[in-house]
Amino acid sequence: MQRCWTTRRASTASRSTPEQIRISAADIAAHAAAAPNSVRDALVQAAERIEAFHRRLMPADLDYRDDVGVRLGARWRPLDAVGLYVPGGTAAYPSTVLMNAIPARVAGVQRVAMVVPTPDGALDPAVMAASEIAGVTEIYRVGGAQAVAALAHGTETIAPVDKIVGPGNAYVAAAKRLVFGTVGIDMIAGPSEILVVADGANEPAWIGADLLSQAEHDEDAQAILITNDSAFATQVTDAVAGHLARLPRATIAAASWRRHGAVIVVRSLDEAPALINRLAPEHLELAVDEPLPLAEAVTSAGAIFLGRHTPEAIGDYVAGPNHVLPTARSARFSSGSRRWISSSARPSSAATPRASRKSARRP
Repeated sequence: MQRCWTTRRASTASRSTPEQIRISAADIAAHAAAAPNSVRDALVQAAERIEAFHRRLMPADLDYRDDVGVRLGARWRPLDAVGLYVPGGTAAYPSTVLMNAIPARVAGVQRVAMVVPTPDGALDPAVMAASEIAGVTEIYRVGGAQAVAALAHGTETIAPVDKIVGPGNAYVAAAKRLVFGTVGIDMIAGPSEILVVADGANEPAWIGADLLSQAEHDEDAQAILITNDSAFATQVTDAVAGHLARLPRATIAAASWRRHGAVIVVRSLDEAPALINRLAPEHLELAVDEPLPLAEAVTSAGAIFLGRHTPEAIGDYVAGPNHVLPTARSARFSSGSRRWISSSARPSSAATPRASRKSARRP
């Protein structure tokens, strides 16, 4: 009954029959071709950088012989099937396709099944172009909690996967929490967060834009500035107001800034690391001349952006490291660029008769 309900609910949501839930190769190609050349070029550039970074992040197999002659090791092997959730209810997220599908491909995952909501049945050209670039061919027009259930348990249309990755709204996060154990998940991602540490030598408009880069994601997103310059703090606040007057997603960003935004003025930026480690932000910008000493004192942050010319947005799209990062203070014990997102280590042991006897001796 659960499988039938999931399929019916998904098809109703997307106005598709069960047979139409899977997007055909022809539809993927046609909609991908509709993406502007500038968008495709940007996606190709991002894909190349993401792949290069994650190839360098791949772990090496371990193989050695211990002092009694037992051969020990661990071999990293790809998962068989990964489910990729791509949000699409209120905005299109082609970068999420690249950030999740490319690491899976690098790891050697044979099957990547992608689910994406298609409001009014419309396919987003940029999302389809990103899928084509990342080599994703199994795509279903379904979103929400029912999409997570379908990936975890399977339906007549969608075969189950081993692990589900990708961000989503509160319902998607709750569904991932419920299916964990039946399948693996990457993390329970909450609303986005940014914390910027900046001195008065920065351009206020730049810092204001960086704060809003996350505030525009969600009304529950969090944007915080830590500075040692009270006049600069006022200038940034004014810059945020100016940006909000022309930002396309101003309603969402303004609500986020009003509810969860903060400007903290400290006596010295040496006080910043203690605050950072307590907040454990998803994104951390250190917009100062010498960011490395501050970074060395930070133990809890999802991703760190060093210097005045490294905005958080570069990490969201084109730097290369993964933008799927821990939120809600989970950076204290979790990380984003996790090598095991699409692979797992399998320990092995091999002992000769003599080594077995030595291992079994009491000390």
